Amino acid sequence: MDKCSFCGRPRKETNMLIAGISGFICDSCAEQAYAIVEEEFKKNSNFDMGQVKLLKPIEIKTFLDQYVIGQDEAKKYLSVAVYNHYKRLKQTIATDEVEIEKSNIILVGETGTGKTLLARTIARMLHVPFTIVDATVLTEAGYVGEDIESILTRLLQAADYNVEAAEKGIVFIDEIDKIARKSDNPSITRDVSGEGVQQGLLKLLEGAVVNVPPQGGRKHPEQKMIPVNTKNILFICGGAFDGIQKKIAQRLNTGVVGYNASISKEKIDKDNLLQYIAPQDLKAFGLIPEIIGRLPILTYLSPLDKNALRRVLTEPKNSIIKQYVKLFAMDKITLSFDEEVLDYIVDKAIEFKLGARGLRSICETIIMDYMFETPSKKTAKLAVTLDYARKKIEKANRALLKAS
Repeated sequence: MDKCSFCGRPRKETNMLIAGISGFICDSCAEQAYAIVEEEFKKNSNFDMGQVKLLKPIEIKTFLDQYVIGQDEAKKYLSVAVYNHYKRLKQTIATDEVEIEKSNIILVGETGTGKTLLARTIARMLHVPFTIVDATVLTEAGYVGEDIESILTRLLQAADYNVEAAEKGIVFIDEIDKIARKSDNPSITRDVSGEGVQQGLLKLLEGAVVNVPPQGGRKHPEQKMIPVNTKNILFICGGAFDGIQKKIAQRLNTGVVGYNASISKEKIDKDNLLQYIAPQDLKAFGLIPEIIGRLPILTYLSPLDKNALRRVLTEPKNSIIKQYVKLFAMDKITLSFDEEVLDYIVDKAIEFKLGARGLRSICETIIMDYMFETPSKKTAKLAVTLDYARKKIEKANRALLKAS
């Protein structure tokens, strides 16, 4: 007679008996085994706050310096926000104690200045679940796109579905400027990926118990929801806010009356207006006041000048040039770049106005033929000269002109 190899109950006393190679397990024992395994995984979780070594803000910034060039102001704000987040998690709340509020942060900077890179770098050193989500795919519930709750689904996945760990995690919401209110004018069409998404984010940012679909929203409507409390989740938001400089300039020029006002006006650095950013500029851009209030820390990333771009090219641990040298070394080829080539790449990146992101595409254009041909040749050394680099860029430019 078939019976469970664990509890010994016969088939007729069980709802289901699952056959193995040389035995059986009933549904009850399978459920208990799953609960035991889950409990053990929680015990051995990498996200045990008791084991975390609390890094000081200066130590966090020193770590960021290894991978991200410049942006000291943004690094300082980010380091303090993460440090305070850890302190909040270690705080044991008593009835007479002061409860520390969380400090969500918003980073504003032009494309290619390092917002997402900062987030990815800080994720390397964290001992809490961390995820990066893109705000461009978010829509109001009921419309094609991702629901707001999918942000927490990603965090749960990063925490291996350990809810307790996920509730202490950090979320980086990229492209936050893409959910700005599209227009103040009334419209016959709904702003389903703009203000509606901002309204939905409010409860997440401030702290609420949200029912999260573990596998994403609409594809699995029958799944059980997992309640997640967002009270201790730190939110870091980043966005390019293209065109916000005009809003800042308008604000700095309004109400300028008197001699002292004209003097202060002269001190304004017109090449980097983002350093003067204030919450009212975000409101003018299209973020609703409620969401600005829930992102109390506002900081900026400076545009990268020639010197900073030159350092980005060679200095960080995973710099672009080091990556190419490593790629060729895997084929036993020693790759080198002349100094003038590096300066030429930086000049082109400034000309194309793509920030640090443009460096990669320019390098790729220059050494694409080398990457295609040399693995099949018996080449031991390869030097990229200025003449070769110039020839490749000019050839690419001619091809673009023909195409257009």
